[in-house]
Amino acid sequence: MPARSKALPSVRPRPLRARTYAGTPRNLATLARVLRSGGLVAAPTETVYGLAANALDPAACEHIFLAKARPQTDPLIVHIEAISDLAKLAVVNPAALVLAKTFWPGPLTLVLAKTALVPAIVSAGLPSVAVRMPAHPLFRRLLRLAGVPLAAPSANPFGYVSPTTAQHVRDGLGEKISHILDGGPCSVGLESTIVDLRQPARPRVLRPGAITRAQLEQALGVPVLAPPRRRTPATAVAQIAPGLLTRHYSPRTPVQLHTRLTTRTVSSGDPREAWVFIAKPPVLRGKNIHWFNHRGDLPRVAQRLFALLRELDQAGFTRLHIELAPGRAGLADAINDRLRRAAAI
Repeated sequence: MPARSKALPSVRPRPLRARTYAGTPRNLATLARVLRSGGLVAAPTETVYGLAANALDPAACEHIFLAKARPQTDPLIVHIEAISDLAKLAVVNPAALVLAKTFWPGPLTLVLAKTALVPAIVSAGLPSVAVRMPAHPLFRRLLRLAGVPLAAPSANPFGYVSPTTAQHVRDGLGEKISHILDGGPCSVGLESTIVDLRQPARPRVLRPGAITRAQLEQALGVPVLAPPRRRTPATAVAQIAPGLLTRHYSPRTPVQLHTRLTTRTVSSGDPREAWVFIAKPPVLRGKNIHWFNHRGDLPRVAQRLFALLRELDQAGFTRLHIELAPGRAGLADAINDRLRRAAAI
């Protein structure tokens, strides 16, 4: 009797499994070749981890949008290795040079009119481009070896909490990309300050960050306008810069913000909900009591902000009650901007 033939199992394409690389000279050379050939590399900056591609290659940049499920109405920030590279990408004015020479390399992005070298996909089809020079030594070496400017939004699924470690990148995009450069935790922890300098006499902060309006005004010698009050609720319209949507940097767990959390508020609350203080509360203890920094030191709060949001989002709480940073200027403004977008519905 002839043996029965066995049905062959259906063959499914194997998902990508990202490899994590230490920042050795050999690995950096390998990753630079990946970037020059049109591939993607997640890499650390001082702000958050970015998903990098050759900014001058439209097809490579399209892969960023696909991996992140990011709408092409949300533009990309282009990262450069030297101030002299700025004029290749943007129409430079004296105000831009002042800020570049003062704060670069560092967490500051300049929005300027773009040159013809910048592909439309990078700028959401608008005649402007967002550019910065990162300070992280590994990203700078990668830029130098790749020899091209790198477009690099945050290396996470679009709209979710930004990644500040290589593991965060792996958690979100580990099956969508192949290469992650591990540079340790990000030192700033919040995305860069974005300044609109298309009208240099009327500079405006579009997104607050570690570099404050006061610092910008001191460097420029003129008033710097605050971020626009109007928030963008959807992704159908092209944005002048990233990070301007009403809901962004958001955990899946609902977030409720509080100007101040008190013992009475927490004690009467639901134990299934988490309570997050800026500084360590003097009395309260429990698995649902958390804080960003023992002393409420705002630079440390910023460093830990996204990591703690991710941790609590995976802990099974039904809601996250989060205290806003005290004050309305400086780093408090940037921290609260991220929290308000995380809490938006």
